[in-house]
Amino acid sequence: MGTTKIITLNQGKEGHIIRITELLLEGVMRRRLLDLGFVPGAIVNVMKKSPLGDPIAFRVSQTTIALRKEESSQIQGELMNA
Repeated sequence: MGTTKIITLNQGKEGHIIRITELLLEGVMRRRLLDLGFVPGAIVNVMKKSPLGDPIAFRVSQTTIALRKEESSQIQGELMNA
């Protein structure tokens, strides 16, 4: 029986699949990300990291979006593959 590993999106590596468990953001940015599909239970694929690691491209709800570390570090999820 495996244990679930909770990480923030910015800790994911290319190819990781993460199921969102919690958004720690507030205000307009929280609303914007919820509208884009970053909701609890959503599956996020880590697509590509820039050479310096910021921003990171994620695929959620058939949409690819790049987030800066300051946003992606505020979204927690369960790592589905390692």
